[in-house]
Amino acid sequence: MKIARYIKDAAPQIGIIKGHRIVSLKTLGVAIDDMIDLINGGPSVLQDIEQRAANTDEGDDLSSVRLLAPLRPGKMLCIGMNYRRHADEARKLGINVPDNQLWFNKQTSCVSGPYDAIEPGVTEKLDYEVELGAVIGKAAKGVSRKHALDHVFGYIVGNDVSARDWQMHSPTMTMGKSFDTHGPIGPWIVTADEVIDPHSLGLRCFVNGEKRQDSNTSDLIYPIDEQIEYLSTAFTLEPGDILLTGTPEGVGIAMDPPQFLKAGDVVRCEIDKIGAIENTVAG
Repeated sequence: MKIARYIKDAAPQIGIIKGHRIVSLKTLGVAIDDMIDLINGGPSVLQDIEQRAANTDEGDDLSSVRLLAPLRPGKMLCIGMNYRRHADEARKLGINVPDNQLWFNKQTSCVSGPYDAIEPGVTEKLDYEVELGAVIGKAAKGVSRKHALDHVFGYIVGNDVSARDWQMHSPTMTMGKSFDTHGPIGPWIVTADEVIDPHSLGLRCFVNGEKRQDSNTSDLIYPIDEQIEYLSTAFTLEPGDILLTGTPEGVGIAMDPPQFLKAGDVVRCEIDKIGAIENTVAG
């Protein structure tokens, strides 16, 4: 099931995607208007919604509504250099690749919608990073790898937009990763039952139609279950938290010469079985 947030009648709604239509939970008679509440409802709530959606022909054409970020996570955690060829790319730039998982935060105020503009802010080195995002569905603390994926509610497309000239202002990279609008996600959440193997998904990034990144999640150094096991060793992952699971090779800073985003550029990030987001760099 694909679950989205969108604007209808000047108010945010949650809806289910059915082909080229979106059906609001209100239309289905479901009194849930917050994505975290829906996630906390568990499998029984999802089953009820899916059954109701299957029995209706109502809904709005997707082209007539504005999709929003599917949720504002409590935590937005990102792992660095987690694709083998991207790690090789980093080494060529003189960046040390650690022997352990390398995690950092994007402040959640950076989250924006799947088709919202990217505001460069003060950066002069704006870059893109297509990433598969995993949305936590139930609290995870001390979870073993064997059971880790049981804690995933679903998956999204993310773009870990990066201000490269600010990224190393601190060892945590938080400043260069958290500019407002530098966290577009969406276009919806695809529930985990529809993604049988999250480690065999093609993912791509295009800038003005030119393919810059083209890889597969099979190239992950640390797969998602290992990521959840590692993080939950230290702290609790809570429903609605987002893990951005790494970006493949092909980022702008690693090109020769480097190719940073500029005003008017259109960045499209897409992942098999999930969907695509597309954002224009504001002038």
